[in-house]
Amino acid sequence: MDLDFVQRIVGNLLNGVVVTIILVAASMVCGNAMAVPVALARVSRRWWLKAPAFLFILCIRGTPLIVQMFMIYYGLAQFPAVRHSVLWPILREPMWCAVISLSISTAAYSGEVLRGAIQAVPRGEVEAARSVGMRRGLMMRRIVLPIALRQSLPVFANETVLLLKASAIVFTITVRDLMGEANIIRAQTFRTYEPLITAAVMYLVLTWLIVRGFAWLEARLGTHRRAVSAAAPGRLAPAPATVPLDAR
Repeated sequence: MDLDFVQRIVGNLLNGVVVTIILVAASMVCGNAMAVPVALARVSRRWWLKAPAFLFILCIRGTPLIVQMFMIYYGLAQFPAVRHSVLWPILREPMWCAVISLSISTAAYSGEVLRGAIQAVPRGEVEAARSVGMRRGLMMRRIVLPIALRQSLPVFANETVLLLKASAIVFTITVRDLMGEANIIRAQTFRTYEPLITAAVMYLVLTWLIVRGFAWLEARLGTHRRAVSAAAPGRLAPAPATVPLDAR
């Protein structure tokens, strides 16, 4: 590796890092916000809510992300109604199309994760909420969703890492993210290893920051559990049953 060459290109790659961080952060926020209604529809008893959510998750998870991205960026532009609509200033921008496609993908995957977490909420918590007269909507907001989100944090950390790596394909629709900058440098200088290895190291650092950030958040949200356990150590394990004298 030519370290002098790496020093000359690191500024361009850092510009791509900023774009990548903005892209991943926006997609995570929008995608997870969309995942909540998708998950609630999946656990609903109403078929007209459950069926569309199931089909949405099936289609998004069953097709390649790059196909979805190309259909949004290249495909929608062929319709005159789209080009003359109020959405065209957004849909003609590659960055917005990348955010939309990554958000939709995140909504499908995170929605299914959240659906499993909702169904894994202890039944005792739900029954306790019902016993005090909580309605279903209030119970979802105050009991079920907070527990489900806390239980899903390790999976969401993994999903965020996967989203970071999936964002590397947005350079195919001309977004100058980290991979896009590395590809431009490679094409202009005909040097492959230096830009790609440097970009890989930067992706590795971003992945480490994501993992550590979620670990910190998980520790913060688990503080109250440790406090309750410390205040009531006898609840950690039930007392052993007394053995009758005649059974010894």
